[in-house]
Amino acid sequence: MKKAMIMAAGVGSRLDPLTQEVPKPLVPIANRPIMDILLEKLSAIDIKDVIANTHYKAEKIIERYKDNDMGINFSYIHEHKLSGTAGGVKKCQFFFEEGEDFLILSADGLSNADLEAGIVSHKKSGSIATIGVKKIAMEEIPHFGVVVTDEDGFISEFQEKPSIKEAKSDCINTGIYIFNYKIFDYIPENAFYDFAKNVFPNLLTQGVKINTFSVDDYWSDIGTIAQYAQSTQDLFNNLYKINHSGIIKASNGAYISGKSYIAQSASLIGFNTIGDNCIIGKNVILKNCIIWDDVEIKNDVKLENCIIASHSEIKTDMINQVIGPNKIISQGVYT
Repeated sequence: MKKAMIMAAGVGSRLDPLTQEVPKPLVPIANRPIMDILLEKLSAIDIKDVIANTHYKAEKIIERYKDNDMGINFSYIHEHKLSGTAGGVKKCQFFFEEGEDFLILSADGLSNADLEAGIVSHKKSGSIATIGVKKIAMEEIPHFGVVVTDEDGFISEFQEKPSIKEAKSDCINTGIYIFNYKIFDYIPENAFYDFAKNVFPNLLTQGVKINTFSVDDYWSDIGTIAQYAQSTQDLFNNLYKINHSGIIKASNGAYISGKSYIAQSASLIGFNTIGDNCIIGKNVILKNCIIWDDVEIKNDVKLENCIIASHSEIKTDMINQVIGPNKIISQGVYT
């Protein structure tokens, strides 16, 4: 398998205000855009030809990856109007060759999934579609699309965000897909079309088998503020691994920092990430915060459970706040 697609057209509205100036695929985890992480994982399994569908802030994705140093031959389309998950893939049909299999990843999926094992499962199954599925706690089920499989691992039913009582399985669709070129026969041209709502149910109706492979490793959808913060904490808790700058031990926690100034009198408690070109002033206290690039935290400020987007200046104490880019905050909000 030599080619892949990253679905990167989403607006990322649930991450607002963080996505006011950057598209969701460029939201950083440990100071690295999540799409960097995805491309690196593809390169590691020798997939070098990658296409992405873009829409919101498309120019920023295109500019970052059109001439990259990651060994990826990056192609793209710009969707001026969104066409759904399947519709976006259909527009990239020209990129793939008839008869070949290819991989699809979602730009907000952070995972240590064994993609090579998924590819092997797909090849053995003979199916035109394979979905990565993951077992999760039942209390989380109502937030996801549930997948019901038979004893051979083929899908027998889908449930879209069922209640805990109605759920027939504890396995969810991770948005990791492996397709054969024949999948394009089931996606119409120039239509808004979705995999979960349209393509997969139609395949079942027509008796076309859909294979699954188990994602036993870490997987997280960083599509919400809460999950974004949790995924960062999970990194410090060693629940998954990505390449990032070293974790620096502090007296009461640990942090990851780019090339930034941190005053010696500053206290970093719990887990914190600090981007490039930041200034963390004297006697500042950061507890469980995510600080993007080019942020200044003024002297004596205390921040707890805050996310600060780039080019912002914080002059006052805050708890549980998410601050968008280019903001000057001089009056605290406490919750």
